[in-house]
Amino acid sequence: MTTPQLTLYNTLTRTKAPFTPLDPSNVRMYVCGPTVYDFAHIGNARPVIVFDVLFRLLRHTYGAEQVTYVRNITDVDDKINARALRDFPNLPLNEAIRRVTERTEDQFLSDVAALGTLDPTIQPRATDNIAEMQTLISDLLAKEHAYNAAGEVLFDVKSMPDYGQLSGRNLEDNLAGARIAVEAHKKNPADFVLWKQSADNEPGWDSPWGRGRPGWHIECSAMSERYLGQTFDIHGGGLDLIFPHHENEIAQSRCAHGTHAMATVWMHNGFLQVEGQKMSKSLGNFVTINDLLQTGAMGGHAWSGDVLRLAMLMTHYREPIDFSVKRLDEAEGKLRDWQRAARDAEPSDTEAPDEAVITALSDDLNFHRASVAIDALAKLAGREGGEAFKARLAATLTFLGFGLDTLLTSDDGWVEPPHIAAAIAQRLEALNAKNFAEADRLRDELAEQGIALMDYKDPETGERRTKWESKR
Repeated sequence: MTTPQLTLYNTLTRTKAPFTPLDPSNVRMYVCGPTVYDFAHIGNARPVIVFDVLFRLLRHTYGAEQVTYVRNITDVDDKINARALRDFPNLPLNEAIRRVTERTEDQFLSDVAALGTLDPTIQPRATDNIAEMQTLISDLLAKEHAYNAAGEVLFDVKSMPDYGQLSGRNLEDNLAGARIAVEAHKKNPADFVLWKQSADNEPGWDSPWGRGRPGWHIECSAMSERYLGQTFDIHGGGLDLIFPHHENEIAQSRCAHGTHAMATVWMHNGFLQVEGQKMSKSLGNFVTINDLLQTGAMGGHAWSGDVLRLAMLMTHYREPIDFSVKRLDEAEGKLRDWQRAARDAEPSDTEAPDEAVITALSDDLNFHRASVAIDALAKLAGREGGEAFKARLAATLTFLGFGLDTLLTSDDGWVEPPHIAAAIAQRLEALNAKNFAEADRLRDELAEQGIALMDYKDPETGERRTKWESKR
């Protein structure tokens, strides 16, 4: 079997091109993770799911032991400080911060596990990498890409001639639109903080520039270098991170190391709306992953993590997505059909995922084409003698991070056994007794629950049989 060529869209070059790792024996990917001050919302789930699929594909292509995936935890941030003061006003700030970050990180890890994601190879915390951040800042100062002013260490954007390549933003335009008087200690309004002072009641670390804490951007530069090297293969995140976060990561890393690139490929997933509107607390449509998994925040009932995963993947990762109850219903029905077709597949450690699915995903994660291939495979698996296709379908769903029975074994009151199987049996009895009114009543009752019945003849015995599918 020939492995298809993986092609990826690169935000930096604005082109889709064949992916060639710097070192095929160690393919390296970094994705910006959560700032753990609040439960992750459904928009945060999109990069987690998208880059999990890419991680799985890279492991399939190059070997599981040859791929290193780093997703960080930002546990030092002014938003965390504010949340700690709000939630635990009677505790010392550092203790309150620890309570917030531990609780929120644990919830994040639990939520994304329910979405079918693999653990990254490494999940570093910012607070465990302060020394690395300070070293990076010292290098930038030594090379005159940074300066000390008013107790802050700032990056000098004008020291980098090609600053702005990722976002395409012209530095002079940025400067012309800035209000210089607001932060007069900066050489240029676009200069950004690498290290800032901490008050006595704020978290801080001793440094050559006084007790303080890091700026946001330096955290990811330091962690990616520590675990992946000065230059690595893929850097991912949401579209909202292109500027300023990723642009400033590039500036820091390249200028500190004297390299032409921080990462070879930059990938960004598109924005998410909820029911056609931008998600916001003021509109009342701010939905967390946990809300959807536990409380029925959309549609009135809790959703399976597999359904959330599929609903997210049904739109290409670079396109904007409208997350809606209609989309969730559609994903649930499709997933149920796939799981039903894969039912009772013989377990196998050697069965490979479907080649057509791998080929589709290798084209910049084209999940739409992959799902068409899965639909075709599910039809073959449902035919007489389709055991081999059933096994391949099961292997494909497992490869993609979907469970094989999460919906089929649920107890939401309208799925298969006991009541559907019983109703089908009762209806067949009524038909055989020519009690068509009762047969129609049972069919209509199931139809109201979103269950469509299809009668057919057994090809061997000629007897009447009935199968069902979800139309929910």
